[in-house]
Order: sequence, then C-alpha cells, then structure tokens
Amino acid sequence: MQMNLFDLEKVKAEIERLRAEINRHNELYYQKSAPEISDYEFDQLLERLKKLEQEYPQFITPDSPTQRVGGKAEGFKPFYHKVPMMSLDNSYSIEDLKEFDARCKKLADGRPFEYVAELKIDGVSAALHYENGILTVGATRGDGTVGDDVTQNIKTIRTIPLRLKTDYPPQVEVRGEIFLSRSQFEKINAELKEKGEKTFANPRNCASGTLRQLDSSIVASRKLDMFPYDVWSGTKKLFQTHWEIFAWLEKNGFNVNPNRRLCRNLEEVIEFIEEMLEKRHSLDYDIDGVVIKVNQTALQEEFGATSKAPRWAIAYKYPAMQATTKLKEIVVQVGRTGALTPVAILEPVFLAGTTVSRASLHNEDEIKRLGLKIGDWVLIEKSGEIIPQVLQVIESRRTGEELDYEFPKTCPVCGSDAIRPEGEAVRRCINPDCPAKIKERIEYFASRRAMDIEGLGEVLVEQLVDKGLVKDVADIYHLKLDSLVNLERMGKKSAMNLLEQIESSKQRGMERLLIGLDIRHVGERYAKILTNHFRSIERLAQASIEELDAIPEIGRIVAESIYEWFHNERNLDLLKRLKEAGVKMSAEEEEISERDENFAGKTFVLTGKLESFTRDEAASLIEKRGGRVASSVSKKTDYLIVGKDAGSKLDKAKALGIKLLNEDDFKKMLDKLTETP
Repeated sequence: MQMNLFDLEKVKAEIERLRAEINRHNELYYQKSAPEISDYEFDQLLERLKKLEQEYPQFITPDSPTQRVGGKAEGFKPFYHKVPMMSLDNSYSIEDLKEFDARCKKLADGRPFEYVAELKIDGVSAALHYENGILTVGATRGDGTVGDDVTQNIKTIRTIPLRLKTDYPPQVEVRGEIFLSRSQFEKINAELKEKGEKTFANPRNCASGTLRQLDSSIVASRKLDMFPYDVWSGTKKLFQTHWEIFAWLEKNGFNVNPNRRLCRNLEEVIEFIEEMLEKRHSLDYDIDGVVIKVNQTALQEEFGATSKAPRWAIAYKYPAMQATTKLKEIVVQVGRTGALTPVAILEPVFLAGTTVSRASLHNEDEIKRLGLKIGDWVLIEKSGEIIPQVLQVIESRRTGEELDYEFPKTCPVCGSDAIRPEGEAVRRCINPDCPAKIKERIEYFASRRAMDIEGLGEVLVEQLVDKGLVKDVADIYHLKLDSLVNLERMGKKSAMNLLEQIESSKQRGMERLLIGLDIRHVGERYAKILTNHFRSIERLAQASIEELDAIPEIGRIVAESIYEWFHNERNLDLLKRLKEAGVKMSAEEEEISERDENFAGKTFVLTGKLESFTRDEAASLIEKRGGRVASSVSKKTDYLIVGKDAGSKLDKAKALGIKLLNEDDFKKMLDKLTETP
C-alpha cells in the first residue's frame, strides 16, 4: 500500500526526531558524562531508527547515527591536505622554552600576546572536513601533505559529530588527535592475548593500527576517541584567538580536553607543565608533554613557519615512558605461594626520570610469547609507579649471538621440584619449607592489609628466618626480647616496640587473620564474605565444600581451596599454635547499622566507572545496608549498577534480564527516595 505525502512527512519527522534524540544522548554520555537513559534504552532508540531507515531508504542521510559503521573497504585513497599538517619543534628543558619565548617576543616586536598550553596527546593526528555542516572526509596526517582517507573509520568514533550544530561556514576543517584510552587498550590486549593473538605495544600503536583497519566494524568495537585542537576554514583560521576555538568546538558537540590553560606569560605556562606532570599518571590516556601556542592567530600567521614546523608553537616533552635497552639475564624470584616469577635484568637506562635496570616478565608463557633471548634488545615501558615491563623484542637488532632461555623446572632457592599444574600459567615450588616461601609468607602476614605488624619488614624477616628464629607465622608470637636485641640494627627500644606491635596484632580479628593465612584464592574480598558468614575460624574449618559453594560469590574452585586448607594437618597445627598464643579467631558481632529492605539479601554487581564513588565505596555502602556485592553477573544477580564505559557484564545482564541501575538510580536507592526499581 502506497503511503500518501502526509504519512511520509510523519515518517520523516519521526526519523529526524530519533536522530536528534540519539545525538543528544550521545553527547550526554561521551562529552558530559551525564547519561539520562540506560545503554539498553539507547540501543532501542537506535534500532527503531535503523528499522525506519531500512523501510524508507529515501530518508537516509550521511550524518545519520546509523551511518557510523559501514562495511569492509578494499583500501584507502590518498587525501591531500590544503594546509600542511606540520609537526612541532620539541623542547626538553625550561631553557628551551625560555629561548622560544624570547624568539616570540622578538617577532611580536613589542605587541602583547598570550600563550595557550594544551596537553600533547600520544595518538594519531587527523583532519575532519565538513561541508555545510556535514562530515564528508576524515583523513590521517600521513607525511603532513598526503594522508589516507579513512572517513568510514572516523565515523565510528562516537565523540566526533557527524553534523555541526551552529556558527559554521560552508567549509570547516577540524584537526585533532585520535587516541585510545588506557582502560580500553587493556581490554583489547586482554582479548587478543586470550585468543593467542599478538598484542599491541602501547595505546598509540593500537589506535594507529585500528584506524587502518579495512573493516569499520572492528574499528567501532575498539572505541577510539578524539581530542580536537584546531579549526580552519579553507586556508585561514576560523577565529582571532586560539582560545576561542575550544568554545566553538564544545558548542558543536566535540569532546574537548578540559586540561588546557590560557597563560599570560611563560611563568604561567611552566606552572601548567608542572601541574600536568603530577597529574599525568592519573589520566586515562597517554600524554607525552604539553603544546604551547601563541594565542593570537594574526600573530601566528605573521610568525609563519620553517620548512618543518610553525614558529608560533612548540612541544615541551616529558621524560620518556618507553625506552630500548639490552636484556642481560633473567632471574627467577620465589613468592609466598611458591610461584616462580621471572624478572628481566637490563642494561641500565634512564626512563621517566629514574634509572631502570629491572623489568617484569610475569611468567614463563610471557617469555615464550615475546620470543625473548638473553642479549636481545627490548622495548620497555614504565607506567606510573609500577615496575617497568618488557613490551617487545626488537628482532631487527639481533646479531646471532643471543642465547635461548629455558625456564627452570626446579626452585632456584631450595632446589625442590617446581610444578606447573595443568591449565595454570604459573610454576610453583612444592617444598613447604622453602626459605623463600617462608619469608614471603611472614612478610605478607605482617603487612598492613593483614595483621599490620609495624616494623616486621623484609630486612628483619630475612634475619629471623636465616637464623632459625622463625619457621612459620605462629613463631612470630614466641619471639623474645633477648633474641631480637642480638639482631643487626635492632636495639632494645626497637625490639620492645616490635613486641608491642606483635601483641596488638592478636586482636585484629578473623577477617584480617584470614587474609594473613594466605589461603589460595582468599584475598580481602573473600575474607570479608567468609567472616560475615561464619563469624569464627572454628566454624569455617567445619564447613563442607557444598556449604562453602552455596555462599554467593564463593564458587566451587574457591570452596575446594578453602576446604583443602582447613583439612591439611600442617595448617590445623598452625591454627592451634596461633590460638594458644592468644590470636583472636572470631569476629565481633556487629549489627548492620543502615539495614535497608531495598538492599537486604540482594546481590549487586558493578560495571564501568562511577563519578561519585569508587568501586570500594559503592560496595561498602551496599554491604552496610545488608546487600551483597558480587564480582560477576549470574542468574543470582539482582541488580547491575552501570557506570561509564561499561564492559561485557552489561551484555550478560541484558541477556539474563537483570535489572539495570545507572548512578542516579543507585543514589536514589541509597537515599531511600524511591521504591526499589
């Protein structure tokens, strides 16, 4: 049946309404971090639009949200930039910046000007071209003159608007940096590793490789992002100052980096650089410095450029987070569980402000995956305060003199067999009396998160074990003043303080003791669950596998591990000696002060990032009200609390029909403002 003109206009109006609504929710989610609807509701809107466009293809437009993901391309066409995308001169010291500032003042010849300081995102430069407000071309920088036309891939990036909103000339070019967040990069690499595929060395490489994918559906799944930094109209800048660009970009729905500053002078620029250096590791994206630009665009044009870089801008580079160095040897450390962990010993290299000579290799499978040989040149990375890790081997630098490495089958400390259980990545020493295991266990038992015995650290534990004063954690409670004062760097006062700490630790209670006992799979979370359920070590020791398995979150593997630990004669003797020493084996009987029927007996799971709470804070609030917090979604889950950048838990919850709560829903439940959703 053919529709009349009036009905067609109604369909067209509905399509336009849906597009506007979807674009609005996209902006709320990606730019403002203030979603008003759940992901499921958003998907329903998009499905409704897709269905209408399939039925009425005459109304499909290039800027429709349904056009973000296309099919597979055969290749990329070259794209010629009208205005070259020049690289920037780099500076590595404040002295370099002072020279830049002096040159700018000389070129300005007494005219006042300001600087704009922005973060230098470690990503891939790209140019977006809009014709009459519609995105028509997205291209990579390439060599600065010719890049690749990757429009279909660019369209998959949800933070890039397909249509401009306001105050735009017929032709607009937006330049920016396409990047991948650290959290998304970790998810991608974890998935690749699980499939046995080669992982990416860093987020930048992943972003670059993703942009060159011929299948735009793969690009869409990796969730690239973009921070814009410049706007042109033809061969001219769109505004009189660089600072005005950001306001225009925000008005038009772009994801503008909030970490920027308008600076009156170089001193304010340096302040910004120092602030961002401290903040660098807390960001969810990689930066390698700060870009400084003259604010007045008329002066930018007048200052001009050399053959390689503009004279009105410079990049201040932070100390490198990656470096290449040579692998000298691999040593294997033994942990408290007997796990053998390889560590790379490197030629010292200066990295991120410190000299690095060791890096993590995780396990023997990682050595095989990397294809490491002794003598290899390797790329290492340091992130935050974490020990550096080896990212990849630089095979092109091999000389043929490199030596194969074979992971040990025996413990390097005690010589006992090191067994790798089927299906596990870690090889373990089987000797329960291995000195390395004993030392690590005692340190862990005394740590702040367990029994919190201040003063009982690595150096002292080393002496206590080596001199035979301590063979297990129960021996800690039989230490005497006379024995302690004879140890190196241990005077009478220090020994007395330590004995006081040991005595105080007896009252830490069941939960902290469970952590300290280091039962396999039982960390802080499971220790809390077991303590809340059993209230005493004696009661826990009597539990069957079935009873343990029935506790929400515990599961069969953890249940079997707990059961085996409490049915090992050696462990039962240890508990007996701890009890005889006066160590408290039960929990205080505490009422849940804020018990709420909306939470009591319900199981919650959290996914994504919440704005108002950390994961631990949210979990604590739920538990105080009588609820349980699980780590994974199952049929037993009552609610999934959904934050920003939710993961696969959301898909599973939708499939199981689990009730979804956004952050506002959760807050309302906490405040008891509404009935249970």
